[in-house]
This record gives sequence, C-alpha cells and structure tokens, in this order.
Amino acid sequence: MRLIMVGFGTVGQNLAKMLESKKRELLTEFGFHPRIVAAVDTTGAMIDPKGIDLNRALAVKQAKGSVAQDSKLGRLGMDAQEVIEEVEAEVVLELTPTKIVDGEPGLSHIRTALRSQRHVITTNKAPLAIAMPSLMEMAFYNKVHLKFSGTVGGGTPILDFAGKCLNGNRIESIRGILNGTTNYILTRMVECDTPLETALKEAQDLGYAEANPSYDIDGMDTACKLVILANSTMRREVSLKDVEIEGIREVTREDIEAARRNGSQIKLIGTVDAEVRVRPEPVPLSNPLCVGGTLNAVSFRTELTGELTIVGRGAGGVETASAVLRDIVDVRRALAQ
Repeated sequence: MRLIMVGFGTVGQNLAKMLESKKRELLTEFGFHPRIVAAVDTTGAMIDPKGIDLNRALAVKQAKGSVAQDSKLGRLGMDAQEVIEEVEAEVVLELTPTKIVDGEPGLSHIRTALRSQRHVITTNKAPLAIAMPSLMEMAFYNKVHLKFSGTVGGGTPILDFAGKCLNGNRIESIRGILNGTTNYILTRMVECDTPLETALKEAQDLGYAEANPSYDIDGMDTACKLVILANSTMRREVSLKDVEIEGIREVTREDIEAARRNGSQIKLIGTVDAEVRVRPEPVPLSNPLCVGGTLNAVSFRTELTGELTIVGRGAGGVETASAVLRDIVDVRRALAQ
C-alpha cells in the first residue's frame, strides 16, 4: 500500500514513528507493508516512489525544519495539490491543521484525492464539518473509502464504537464531552476554585490549549465533532451552520457553585437529538459523563440497549496517530475483502 502524507507535523511525525516500529507487526498480522511515497509540509515535499526512509525524513524535519530540505529527495515549493495529482499512491493521509473558516486547504486536498479515486484518511475536522455530506457522496461515487476516526476522540475509538459495535442498534441521540481543553478548564474551576482565565493559562502552559484558544472555549471544536458524529452514526445530513453553539466564556464561579450545591458539575456538552447544539450544562456527579481533566466521554442512547458510554483521552499526537493507523488497517482489510 502506497501512501501520500499531507502534513508532517505532530500527528504525521508520530505516525511515521509508529509505521517504523510496527513494520514487522503489520506485515505478519495484517499481511501488508504500508509505504509513505511522499510527505508534504508547508515548504515542499519529500518523494520516493519506492518508499521514503521515515527515520531519514524525521531527521531532516528535526534538523532543517522541512522534509523538502532533503538533499536527494526534497522538492522545495511543491505543494500538496501537485503531489496528490502527480505521485502514484492508493491512499492520501490528510493531516493538516484544522482551519474552520473555510476548511482549506484540507478540503481541496480531500476533494482532489477522491476525484483521483484515492482512498482518504483524515484527522482534519474542518472539511468534514463544512461539507461532510458532499464528501461522503463523492467517496461513494468514486468507489473509495473516506476514513476519519481520528477527528473525534483522538485515540479513543468513539466513531468506531458507534459505527461498528452498534450495527443494527439505531442511535436515537448523542450527548457528550468532546473537548479535553474545556473539560480541563472546567475541572480546575470546580476542584480548585480557579478563575477561568487562570485555568486557561494553565491549559496553555501544559500544551492542552493553543495560543489562540477560541476554537476550543467558544465551542467550535465540539461543534465540528458533533457534525461528524451526526452524519456518520445517525445519517443526519447536517453541517456546521446547523449547530447552535455556546462556549464556556460566560461560565462564572457562581454558576460552578450553584451546580455544586445541586450535586452537579458544569460541563461543555455537545448534543444531537431533535437539534444539534453545544452549551455548558450541569451534569450530575453520578452521571458517567461527569469525567474530569482532559478526558472525553460520549453517551449514545440506543433503540435496543439503552444508554452506552465510552470514555477516554481525546487528544494528543500519539493518540491521534494511532487512530490514523487504525484507519489504514481498516482500508487494507476492506480492499482485501
């Protein structure tokens, strides 16, 4: 299996390390040897039709800041669109950062790959949040796979749990904590009486929040994940514009204390039922969704077995890369069948 990796940041580099460390395991257990034939970052690409030496790519990236700086295989100035169109491969890994304004350049990368009848695996939430129904239709039309388990829950298989373990068991509603940054902030406000601004600064210092944290604390990240969940597990054709969004900026100590008196904690909850919405809500301490720190937790109310909840870490380069590896194996299995 030949793969093009678009985006060689934290997730891409962790995936490269995994592919190297698990090379023998993938061959013996799953019967294939995935080869990265092109890696693309912001200044160019590194290309080898026989398969890139990933340890070399990692060393060049660390030493020179870009895989395109490789003396033999580097292609300075070559962008992802050119690579997807010109390099022979079966799978495109779209691992670029999320840009919620228009989903670009990830949206164009995915569309180009699907039109070229390449399978796509992505961790980029924005293209799916903006245009998921049309992308799913494009994949179906071109008879290729579009996989995205790393977009929701990171290494915790929330989408796989809903899509595979609940087959035949209709999901009636979804409710959960889908953003570890806001959960950390709210947990600190509850447990240590920490003001929101202070808790946010702590989250930034620990690497849980970006320098510009609005994507997390204003609820956009949770909203994107809700759109993906609604489309993929409930066949609801919704996009980001259909989501009612309220973040945690207005949550006060008084709100936290009022919830505490009622045996609850304030959490940023994403819900899909008759509506799709994100807002801070009190969650009873006895509820399985009342998890602390950076954990994610999602409850699926189902037709046959009632409410089922999955809990786990929702972010991190290693965790998200593990989801990409899981998708690579799934595509291989599907092709083998």
